[in-house]
Amino acid sequence: MPAPTSLAPRALYEEVAERLRQRIFQGELSPGDWIDEVRIAADYGISRTPLREALKVLAAEGLVTMKVRRGAYVTEMSDQDLADAYHVLALLEADAAAAVAQHASPADLAELQALHAELAAAQADQERFFALNERYHLRLLTLAGNRWREQMALDLRKVMKLARHASLNRAGRMAAATAEHAALMQALLQRDAAAATQAMLAHFTHSLQAVAAARDHQNP
Repeated sequence: MPAPTSLAPRALYEEVAERLRQRIFQGELSPGDWIDEVRIAADYGISRTPLREALKVLAAEGLVTMKVRRGAYVTEMSDQDLADAYHVLALLEADAAAAVAQHASPADLAELQALHAELAAAQADQERFFALNERYHLRLLTLAGNRWREQMALDLRKVMKLARHASLNRAGRMAAATAEHAALMQALLQRDAAAATQAMLAHFTHSLQAVAAARDHQNP
């Protein structure tokens, strides 16, 4: 194991939270894993105080679950948790899509179209596809212009990363997602708010179905 690099003293707990967050997103720490505070503090060369503050941040984001007298664990998403998260996020992003269709500038739409083109060209690279997909959705949320909606969606997207990567392993899912994005882009370019709303809702419905199928395959 490579020697840990020292952490900057500025907002130390935030630095620690970001490192742990990325380890969770990358699957190094999986749902249900116990977080060994003693080992992590030693690995990072810090005391347990900033580590515990970092864990509080991750718990507030839903990525970590604190269990009495047992410590911190990476959050496990039940099927119902996942369905509920997808439902709320679908509503938020469908609303954002309608706002973009109605109010985005031609330059904004051109930017989204360019991102969509990159996404369509990235189907041979799952990690790049996943990153571009997220970038597209986050940019759409920003262009929609409601910071409260954007923050709620960002928080939900963090939690959904606990389960979403597996969906892209489903045969044909990246191609299907690209087609769904194409339908959304067509609605946005036509300034059709109702069609953009329905395209985004359909996209999330199919995404949830793919995630559920992947989970069923992993846990027969």
